[in-house]
Amino acid sequence: MTLQLGDTVPNFTQQSSEGEINFYDWAGDDWVVFFSHPADYTPVCTTELGEVSKLKGEFEKRNAKVIALSVDGTESHQGWIGDINETQGTTVNYPIIADEDKTVSDLYGMIHPNANAKLTVRTVFLIDPNRKLRLTITYPPSTGRNFLEILRVLDSLQLTDNYSVATPVNWQDGEDVVVSPAIPTEEAKQKFPKGVTEIKPYLRMTPQPNK
Repeated sequence: MTLQLGDTVPNFTQQSSEGEINFYDWAGDDWVVFFSHPADYTPVCTTELGEVSKLKGEFEKRNAKVIALSVDGTESHQGWIGDINETQGTTVNYPIIADEDKTVSDLYGMIHPNANAKLTVRTVFLIDPNRKLRLTITYPPSTGRNFLEILRVLDSLQLTDNYSVATPVNWQDGEDVVVSPAIPTEEAKQKFPKGVTEIKPYLRMTPQPNK
């Protein structure tokens, strides 16, 4: 199955390091950051899981839950969590799905046969409260993921879902944003009272409207 942006992600029930999880019930009305790992006891993923536990509070500020997946079992997960806590100076505080039968991996297209038919790729899925897929980033095994970028995209999506703006290159929360091309400039000046700067007729900037 190939999930594309805007698709409704499939539900599943699977065991995890925190017991059985029905994904839709667990997600509730929150955003979800769902990220897969090839296997337990892998070095790059050990650093990633530790970092996500440290950032969990930042995700919670944005009404987002985090959940990981590996194709190993719950007993293996518990041992790995011990290593993560020890080596990364943290406490893993979110569930890791135990996808031993690869049900979830297949549902979410995490097996890329040309990469490795036996292992999940290292993908991040960002899912909104309507169960819609809003972002996927797939990394090679040698490159650790940047979860600060996931926070940045989450900020952008939550902003642009509520205002007629887009976020420009390298945007960070609090910086100027792009006015939607669908809005005429005169209308934009009324809609964005903080001011509109017209660089080109199609490129207009305004201060972030929710700051």
